[in-house]
Parts: sequence; structure tokens; C-alpha cells
Amino acid sequence: MNNTTKYVGLDVSKEKIAVAVADEGRSKPRYIGMISYTVEAIRKLIKKLGDPEQLRVCYEAGPTGYGLYRLLKSMDIECEVIAPSLVPNKPGNRVKTDKRDALNLASLYRAGELTPIYVPTEDDEALRDLVRAREAIKEDEQRSKHRLTKFLLRNEIREPEGVKRWSARYWDWLDRLTFKRSASKVTFREYLQQLKEHQQRLKVLEQEIEEQSKDGVHAPMIQALMTLRGVALITATSLVAEIGSFTRFPTAQHFMAYNGLVPSESSSGLSRKLGNITKTGNQHIRKLLVESAWGYRYQPAVKRGLEKRQKGQPTDILAISWKAQTRLHKRFYQLVARGKEKPKAITAIARELAGFIWAIGTELEKAAMK
Repeated sequence: MNNTTKYVGLDVSKEKIAVAVADEGRSKPRYIGMISYTVEAIRKLIKKLGDPEQLRVCYEAGPTGYGLYRLLKSMDIECEVIAPSLVPNKPGNRVKTDKRDALNLASLYRAGELTPIYVPTEDDEALRDLVRAREAIKEDEQRSKHRLTKFLLRNEIREPEGVKRWSARYWDWLDRLTFKRSASKVTFREYLQQLKEHQQRLKVLEQEIEEQSKDGVHAPMIQALMTLRGVALITATSLVAEIGSFTRFPTAQHFMAYNGLVPSESSSGLSRKLGNITKTGNQHIRKLLVESAWGYRYQPAVKRGLEKRQKGQPTDILAISWKAQTRLHKRFYQLVARGKEKPKAITAIARELAGFIWAIGTELEKAAMK
């Protein structure tokens, strides 16, 4: 009886899947063919390949999502989703086809040269889609504001003195604006209406985010992270959605590296040179951490919104939050006093803040497992 492992590489597209298999050993991988991306075709393929216990399947992460991964897992087949940016590529290779990609995946998977990614649960993925939708609409809102203000500037229209932009008085002023030419009037009204539509969509998404923070599957973790200064509702929910599970990172340093906040390094012999941060990994989390880090410029204190967010939270979580405030505030001014530019100092604070976030996340997850 043949008990050798088969390493299966799948090149997945919207409607088709190219399949290649590399048997255990050093033989060349073989191309099986192209199948339709349907449940029936996939089940038929698995039956053709043999014993499910002998199969090790991989495919690259892409726009098709994780449906194929979950289907294979439901069939008790070991499957990993591969990070496309970390797939080794031969220099000078200019030919790319589905067949070659599948063969390459199978061969590299057998050799252990591929890097798998963390596959979120369906609840994690749903929450991540929600916060990313909010992020996209927020960007659209900012573009709409720019279009409107630039239009007013081109027409030499400026807000009255003492009226702060985007305040209630500013909106009243916008609604009262008139134009001599019909073309300008229509343009202005379209810009204004587009901006209002984006803001209405934001309200709908943010209301759902607030409900998820109170009654959703991830509510306890979101509320725990909100005990940190600079980490309010949107930031906490986004962090939980992007990270999924904190315990998948063995140490705080692994979590910092995942967010691309650790220094790059170029060392040779006795020479060791550290450079700018790597900026690898999840850019959404890195952006959130840097924005939150600015809050630690201020003296440690628990008042107003932060005090409200901390009510009812465990004392060990609150202790981590207070330690973060005292340490990061002191660290920021130490760096500035040594001549470090404020943006670079904030990046260093964001890196250490990631460690405190990891501490709270792992503390809560371990407590839930008991």
C-alpha cells in the first residue's frame, strides 16, 4: 500500500483551478489539469487524487477568499493558504501561466519553501469586511471634502472669518451659498450631495461597528482594548478584526514584526546597521498603531472618555493600560530629548504600544480558554 504524501498546488482563479501534484521525494511534479471552480469538481478531484490523509494542499491568497480552504477543511484535508508576496521567484523568469504556477506551488510546497498565512474565521472575516468598508468610505469622504473645498477655492469663495471648517456653522454657510452661473450651481450641489451621501453611509457602518462592540462575538476583546489610551471604538474594533487571534504570536516581538514596526537590519561580519522600520505585514494595523501612539504625548491620566471605557474591566487589564500610559509617555519625551524627530519617536511608541495590545489580547484569550 502506497502511503507517500502528495503535495498539491492549486492555482485558483475566478472560474478555474489549475492542479499540480508533487509526490514525496525528488521526482518532478506532474500537472493534473484544469478543473472548474465548483464544489462538485473539487470533490471529484479529491477522490481522483487518492486518500485524503495523504494530501497536503496549498494555494495562494487572492480575491477568491477562503471558501476553498474551508471546503477542503470540511473534507478533513490539510490545506494552507500561501502569502503570494513570499513565494520564491527565479530571476529572469518571464513566462507565467496557470500550469507553471500550479507546478511551482506543488514543488515549493514539498520543499517547505512557502509561507502560510493566518486564515480568519468567518466571524473574523465578516468583522474585517465591515471595518475595511468603513475605512474605504472614510477615504471617499475625505476625497469629497477636497473636491468641494478646491472648487470653492477656484471660485474665490472662502468661509466667513471665525467659522471653523466642517463645523455646524460651516455646514449652514455651505447650504446658503448661491452661484450666478447654472453650471457652477449644479457642480457645487453635486459635490455637496456626494459628501453628504458618504457621511450617511459612514453613520450606518459606524452604528453596526458599535453594535458589534457591545453584542458581537468579539465584544469582550474590543472592550478590553478600549481601556488603552488612544484606542477607542473604531481603532479597537479594527485591531480585533485585522488580528483575529493574538495567541498566534508567541511573543510581543513577533507581533511587532508582523506589523512592520521593527527596524530593518543590514549586518555583515562585525558590522551591524539598523535602518528604518520594515513596513512589512499588515499596513492597516501599522497605521492604527501610529495614530493611537500620538495620544501618549500627554500626561498619564484616566478621565472623560477613557474613564468611561474602563468601567467594569478586570483589574489586570487596567493595570496593563496604566503601565502603557506611564511607560510610553516617559519614553516619548526621552526620545525627543535625545534629538529624535517626533514622527520617528511616535513610530517607536507605536512599536511598544503593539506590545501592550498583544499583552491584553493574549491575557483575555488565555482567560477565555480556562
